Amino acid sequence: MRVAKIVSFLGIVAMGIAIGNAFINGDFSSEGSALLAMPWGVVSLVDLYVGFSLFAMWIIYREKEWWQALIWVVLLMVLGFFIGSLYTFLALMRCDGDWYHFWHGKAKSDLPY
Repeated sequence: MRVAKIVSFLGIVAMGIAIGNAFINGDFSSEGSALLAMPWGVVSLVDLYVGFSLFAMWIIYREKEWWQALIWVVLLMVLGFFIGSLYTFLALMRCDGDWYHFWHGKAKSDLPY
Protein backbone atom coordinates (compact mmCIF):
# COMPACT_ATOMS: atom_id res chain seq x y z
CA MET A 1 0.00 0.00 0.00
CA ARG A 2 2.96 2.30 0.62
CA VAL A 3 3.97 2.14 -3.04
CA ALA A 4 0.44 3.06 -4.11
CA LYS A 5 0.51 6.07 -1.77
CA ILE A 6 3.85 7.20 -3.18
CA VAL A 7 2.70 6.78 -6.79
CA SER A 8 -0.55 8.66 -6.18
CA PHE A 9 1.32 11.44 -4.35
CA LEU A 10 3.80 11.74 -7.22
CA GLY A 11 0.81 11.95 -9.57
CA ILE A 12 -0.55 14.88 -7.57
CA VAL A 13 2.81 16.67 -7.72
CA ALA A 14 3.45 15.95 -11.41
CA MET A 15 -0.05 16.95 -12.49
CA GLY A 16 0.01 20.03 -10.28
CA ILE A 17 3.24 21.20 -11.91
CA ALA A 18 1.98 20.38 -15.41
CA ILE A 19 -1.36 22.16 -14.91
CA GLY A 20 0.36 25.15 -13.33
CA ASN A 21 2.80 25.36 -16.24
CA ALA A 22 -0.04 25.14 -18.76
CA PHE A 23 -2.01 27.92 -17.05
CA ILE A 24 1.06 30.16 -16.83
CA ASN A 25 2.67 29.50 -20.23
CA GLY A 26 -0.06 28.05 -22.41
CA ASP A 27 -2.81 29.42 -24.62
CA PHE A 28 -5.74 27.02 -24.35
CA SER A 29 -7.74 28.29 -27.31
CA SER A 30 -4.95 28.21 -29.91
CA GLU A 31 -3.31 25.06 -28.57
CA GLY A 32 -6.68 23.32 -28.15
CA SER A 33 -7.60 24.20 -31.74
CA ALA A 34 -4.30 22.76 -32.97
CA LEU A 35 -4.84 19.59 -30.94
CA LEU A 36 -8.35 19.09 -32.31
CA ALA A 37 -7.08 19.63 -35.87
CA MET A 38 -4.83 16.57 -35.62
CA PRO A 39 -6.27 13.02 -35.85
CA TRP A 40 -3.95 11.78 -33.08
CA GLY A 41 -4.92 14.78 -30.98
CA VAL A 42 -8.55 13.69 -31.22
CA VAL A 43 -7.59 10.08 -30.43
CA SER A 44 -5.68 11.30 -27.36
CA LEU A 45 -8.67 13.28 -26.10
CA VAL A 46 -11.09 10.39 -26.69
CA ASP A 47 -8.68 8.06 -24.90
CA LEU A 48 -8.35 10.52 -22.02
CA TYR A 49 -12.09 10.93 -21.54
CA VAL A 50 -12.75 7.19 -21.79
CA GLY A 51 -10.24 6.83 -18.94
CA PHE A 52 -11.94 9.64 -17.02
CA SER A 53 -15.30 7.93 -17.49
CA LEU A 54 -14.02 4.59 -16.21
CA PHE A 55 -12.36 6.25 -13.23
CA ALA A 56 -15.57 8.22 -12.59
CA MET A 57 -17.49 4.93 -12.42
CA TRP A 58 -15.19 3.80 -9.60
CA ILE A 59 -15.75 7.08 -7.76
CA ILE A 60 -19.52 6.78 -8.14
CA TYR A 61 -19.38 3.18 -6.90
CA ARG A 62 -17.21 4.07 -3.88
CA GLU A 63 -19.00 7.14 -2.62
CA LYS A 64 -22.00 6.82 -0.36
CA GLU A 65 -23.41 10.28 -1.09
CA TRP A 66 -24.36 11.05 -4.70
CA TRP A 67 -23.49 14.74 -4.36
CA GLN A 68 -19.94 13.94 -3.19
CA ALA A 69 -19.49 11.62 -6.15
CA LEU A 70 -20.82 14.34 -8.47
CA ILE A 71 -18.34 16.91 -7.15
CA TRP A 72 -15.41 14.49 -7.59
CA VAL A 73 -16.52 13.53 -11.12
CA VAL A 74 -16.94 17.15 -12.25
CA LEU A 75 -13.52 18.02 -10.82
CA LEU A 76 -12.03 14.96 -12.56
CA MET A 77 -13.48 16.01 -15.92
CA VAL A 78 -12.06 19.53 -15.51
CA LEU A 79 -8.70 18.97 -13.81
CA GLY A 80 -7.99 15.44 -15.01
CA PHE A 81 -5.81 13.01 -13.18
CA PHE A 82 -4.61 15.68 -10.77
CA ILE A 83 -8.00 14.98 -9.17
CA GLY A 84 -7.72 11.25 -9.93
CA SER A 85 -4.39 11.15 -8.10
CA LEU A 86 -5.75 13.21 -5.20
CA TYR A 87 -8.86 11.01 -4.91
CA THR A 88 -6.71 7.86 -4.96
CA PHE A 89 -4.29 9.27 -2.38
CA LEU A 90 -7.12 10.25 -0.02
CA ALA A 91 -8.79 6.84 -0.45
CA LEU A 92 -5.50 5.15 0.38
CA MET A 93 -5.03 7.32 3.47
CA ARG A 94 -8.56 6.61 4.72
CA CYS A 95 -8.61 2.85 4.22
CA ASP A 96 -6.14 2.03 7.03
CA GLY A 97 -4.28 -0.55 4.95
CA ASP A 98 -7.45 -2.43 3.98
CA TRP A 99 -7.48 -3.00 0.21
CA TYR A 100 -11.14 -4.04 0.24
CA HIS A 101 -12.09 -0.74 1.85
CA PHE A 102 -9.84 1.10 -0.62
CA TRP A 103 -11.59 -0.41 -3.64
CA HIS A 104 -15.14 -0.39 -2.27
CA GLY A 105 -15.19 2.68 -0.04
CA LYS A 106 -17.87 3.81 2.35
CA ALA A 107 -20.70 2.78 0.08
CA LYS A 108 -19.87 -0.89 0.50
CA SER A 109 -18.48 -0.89 4.06
CA ASP A 110 -21.61 -2.54 5.44
CA LEU A 111 -21.03 -5.75 3.46
CA PRO A 112 -20.13 -8.76 5.64
CA TYR A 113 -17.06 -9.80 3.59
